[in-house]
Amino acid sequence: MKQNKVLSLLGLAMRGRNLVSGEFQTVESVRTGSAMLVIVAEDASGNTKKLFRDKCSFYEVPVYEYGTKETLGRAIGKDIRSSIGVCDAGLADAIIKQLEMN
Repeated sequence: MKQNKVLSLLGLAMRGRNLVSGEFQTVESVRTGSAMLVIVAEDASGNTKKLFRDKCSFYEVPVYEYGTKETLGRAIGKDIRSSIGVCDAGLADAIIKQLEMN
């Protein structure tokens, strides 16, 4: 159930144009301060994970590893995606709440 809720919230963010995807756009949204949350695929490369851990740590943006590249891409109606940035504070809070539920 948790997975479905997170993925459906990501789809909602995409439909509301409150989401960026792909490495370049996600890094830019972190730098400019528009990203409220970054999600990196669990099967992303070590370099990609390190890049987002470091950038998000510096800019104080929460970062989580969740899902696979394929499931993240499918959730937002795109091809495979290894990184997603959520740019809406309310949606980011709702997604973080779901990610932290165990």
